[in-house]
Amino acid sequence: MNCVFVTGTDTDAGKTLVSSALLERLGEGGLRTLAFKPVAAGAVKTAVGMRNSDALQLERAMSCRGVSYEQINPVCLEAPVAPHLAAVTEGKKLAVEGLHGDYLRLCEHDHDVILIEGAGGWLVPLNDEETLADFATKVNAHVVLVVNMKLGCLNHALLTAADIQRRGLKLVGWVANQAQLTTMALAEENQAWLTKYFAREHGAPLLASIPFQQTADALRVASYLPASQALISVLQGNTDF
Repeated sequence: MNCVFVTGTDTDAGKTLVSSALLERLGEGGLRTLAFKPVAAGAVKTAVGMRNSDALQLERAMSCRGVSYEQINPVCLEAPVAPHLAAVTEGKKLAVEGLHGDYLRLCEHDHDVILIEGAGGWLVPLNDEETLADFATKVNAHVVLVVNMKLGCLNHALLTAADIQRRGLKLVGWVANQAQLTTMALAEENQAWLTKYFAREHGAPLLASIPFQQTADALRVASYLPASQALISVLQGNTDF
C-alpha cells in the first residue's frame, strides 16, 4: 500500500480535515508521507501564484519536504465551483492522463505513502467523459470514505461504496464526521447501521467518529484515529486493528 485516496459523500464532508489527520497519524509512525490534491477549485491569488487553502493544509500535514506547491496541487482553479466548469472558464482542460502524469512526477520523491484528496464527491466530473473516480481507478488507490453524518448520508454512502467496489477498488475504511453544528436525528443509530454494513459488504472498518469541530485542528482529530501502526495495517487492507 502506498496510495490512499480520500473521498467524501459530498462537498464539505470533511475530506481535508480527515486527510490531514491521517497524514499526521502516519507521520507519527515514522512514515514518509506525501499529499496530492490533483484538482482544487476555490483559490486566491498570492505573490507566488494561486493557492488553495485545502492544499496548503495538506502540505503542512505531510512529512516529506522539498516538494513544491505545484507538485502537490498541479491544477489550482480560482472559482469555488465544480472543477470542470471552473477549468472551462479559465481555458484549461482536465483529463485523467494529465493528472496521472502529475502523480507520477510526485512519486519520484522518496516516500512511503501518497495520500490523495479528491474534490467534492466521488464522481465529480473532470470533463464530459471522465470523473475524478477514473483517476483513482487509474492509480489503483485504496479508498477511505468520509461520511458527512446528516440526513441522506446513508444513500450517499452506499452509492459511493457501490461504485468504488464496481471499479475493483478496495474501500479500506470509513470515517463518520459531524461536519455541521446540528446533530442529525438518530445519529448513533445511523452510524451503527453503516458500521455493520461496511464491515459486512466491504470489510471496511470505522476508523473514527469525529464530533463537530468548531475550529479545524488536524492534530486533535488525529487522536480519534487508530494508532500509527494499526492505521497503516488497515490502510493496507487488513480489517483488524
